[in-house]
Amino acid sequence: MKELIATAAIAGLLTLPITETGSATQFPITAETSSAAPETVKFFNEYFSAKSRHDASATMEYFSPNLLTYTDAVLGWPLDGFDSLKSVFAEAMPKWGSGQSYPFRIIGGPDSAVVAFIDTPELFGGEIRLLGAVDFQDGKIVRWVDYWDSTGFPTEAYHAMRTPPEKFPTDLKERSISDNAAPEIVKTAETLQQSLSKGDPRPLDELLSYDVVYEDLALRTQLLGRDAVVRYLNRVSQVAPFAKDSVLLHVVGGKNGGGYEWLGKDIRGITAIELDVAGKVARITHAYDGRLLSPDRHREFVGLSAEQQ
Repeated sequence: MKELIATAAIAGLLTLPITETGSATQFPITAETSSAAPETVKFFNEYFSAKSRHDASATMEYFSPNLLTYTDAVLGWPLDGFDSLKSVFAEAMPKWGSGQSYPFRIIGGPDSAVVAFIDTPELFGGEIRLLGAVDFQDGKIVRWVDYWDSTGFPTEAYHAMRTPPEKFPTDLKERSISDNAAPEIVKTAETLQQSLSKGDPRPLDELLSYDVVYEDLALRTQLLGRDAVVRYLNRVSQVAPFAKDSVLLHVVGGKNGGGYEWLGKDIRGITAIELDVAGKVARITHAYDGRLLSPDRHREFVGLSAEQQ
């Protein structure tokens, strides 16, 4: 796998602005952090600063020596253990040119969180926008799993880098860590997932805020408002990978938000959740590999985003 990463990492033309001390990268945007614990925001800003400086040693300081896994769930890349991840970063980072990796949304903390971030094309051959499920212990990362939609990623690179189906990992160590999410987000995640899995929209009326924002990153779909979202989820209950018969795998996050990893019939993904001051769901974001949807299923799914007459 290290060879695949090195092949995908290409030199680029972007400027990577760094402070005079060389210790902090100035990202192109400021991440949205209203649903995150302050210490978690600080942690991720420092982590991505080190990563965008391509400093492997500094980056690895944020990982626990007891690291369970750092996994790309879309390409099927499990890096199990601290030394395995360190060797990959050490080999790949010098070849990233001026590429950057930076957060644009941080949700949850302090014990676990969801981080939305961007890897610019210089890192892996195409822009990737990801949602990472991250668990911490003693202030260090012990588990990190990334989810993203590959439909806009170069097809040749995707097939070259993706693990063959017969070797694709199914155990991403979600059972190895538990009780790492706040009770508030666990309750919300379980209620939302059960409602979607059973195709029963009734709990959503109490769960969602009146002005909830709903996003599906794989379909490029956004809906606004509880009524529209509930109607939509009712329409897609039989075709959405996160809906009928899906299984909740792992919850991360704090009292103001987080998310949960899920497994559908043939697709694995993540749903990020942000809560408002009343504890209602203010934002839902799904991330999974839309390339795994058949063309017919994809067309049907996209078509259902339109209100029915």
